[in-house]
Amino acid sequence: MNPIDLHRRHQLAWLAAAGLLPASFARAQGAVSGSVVMYSSNNAQSVDTAKEMARKALPQVKLEAVTGGSQPLLKRIETEAANKPLADLFWTSSANLMENFRKFFEPYKSPEAASVPASLNDAQGQWTAANIHVVVGMINLRRLGADAPRSWADLADPRFKGKIIVADPGNSSTAFTALWGAERVIGADGLKRLAANCSVSSAAANVVRAVAQGEYAVGITFESTAYPYVAGGQKEIKLVYPGDGTFSVTDNMALVKGGPNGAAARKVYDVLMGKAAQTALLENAFRRPSRSDIDVTKHVDMPALSKIKLVALDDAKAAADRDAFLARWRGHLAAAKAS
Repeated sequence: MNPIDLHRRHQLAWLAAAGLLPASFARAQGAVSGSVVMYSSNNAQSVDTAKEMARKALPQVKLEAVTGGSQPLLKRIETEAANKPLADLFWTSSANLMENFRKFFEPYKSPEAASVPASLNDAQGQWTAANIHVVVGMINLRRLGADAPRSWADLADPRFKGKIIVADPGNSSTAFTALWGAERVIGADGLKRLAANCSVSSAAANVVRAVAQGEYAVGITFESTAYPYVAGGQKEIKLVYPGDGTFSVTDNMALVKGGPNGAAARKVYDVLMGKAAQTALLENAFRRPSRSDIDVTKHVDMPALSKIKLVALDDAKAAADRDAFLARWRGHLAAAKAS
């Protein structure tokens, strides 16, 4: 068993033994039953942690997960809505992607949402911020050493040609957030130069694996997907928060409209938004919590948000610009390949 999995199991056992499930969880026990189907773009550590926390809090409910990329799962929800929805919950994606699928979600205000800053949640109540992602550069120092990039401007420099990997922003909300944000910082010409330096993977999970194995020197990804390699003791892996500004984005939880077990899904929603679950997800899967009552620095070796230079992104503008941006990005890749 690798160190991260062992750490995760110990933390879950500790939370259960210490009785850190809030009173709302205890009241929910036995109130609902059956299966809840959750479509999730999260990694195995996150999904396993969520299922364990739901099992402890709601022993009569079986949480089942169907995993995949954010965009394919949202398209699946859209397709199923025309006949019979099969999912109860969607967890997670950023608002800039979910905006175009808004009509397939049912408004719900979890009692746990009171501990999440209102500015992070959907104004119409169709999703709640489950955690906060920060865009980072995942660096393999064995490939780069002292030449490691420190900014988006660095990543657009020709010296990094062929050394950077990023997911396809058409499939990955991680990549879309990072690249759309990068265009705000380094401009259209900067994005074109960055595209010329990048290899594109069909899946976000391939990005971190490729950097960890030394196939690429730099991966553009989220903090939570890169940090496990740091926590696992891979000393050549370093996270870089671009000095010219990076981006935070919420990953959100939503109820699927017309889901087969809405009552139980609401209880699972409450569990996963609770302090115990968000703490477990931070310690086991390194997902930065959305709740304001958890101090990240007391649990993991991540900087406080206040210590990171953040550039604000407009989710609505990003959603409206999505198709045009993807066309620009693909155009840049095609031009780089032709040159």
